[in-house]
Amino acid sequence: MDDFTKKRIIKIMDQYIKGAVPEHVQSELKVSYKIRGNHVTLFEERKAFQSDRWVLLPVAQFRLLEKVWRVYWQDSKEKWHFIDDIEPNEDFEAQLKIVDEGHNGLFWT
Repeated sequence: MDDFTKKRIIKIMDQYIKGAVPEHVQSELKVSYKIRGNHVTLFEERKAFQSDRWVLLPVAQFRLLEKVWRVYWQDSKEKWHFIDDIEPNEDFEAQLKIVDEGHNGLFWT
C-alpha cells in the first residue's frame, strides 16, 4: 500500500471508529483497527468478564490485492478466509459499508 493510500485509509478508519459505538456503551465496547502491509484489520473490543482488561475480537480484514479491496473473515483457528459473495472493489469505503451493515450476520458479535 502506498503512502497516499495508507493516509487515506487512516483518515477513513479514524472517522469510522469515532462514530461506530454509541456514547452510552463506550465504557463497555470499542472499535479499533490495525494496518499491516496491505491489510486493514477491523476489531471489536469488549471488556473481559469481571475484569478491567479488554478483549480484542477480529471482525473483518480488508486486503488490497491488485488494486482492489477484498474482504475476509476469521475462523475459530484464527485463519482468514476470502468472502466470495462480496465482490472485490476498488472503493475501500464501499467494502467497509458492507462489513458495517453486517453482511447477513457474518460480522459483529
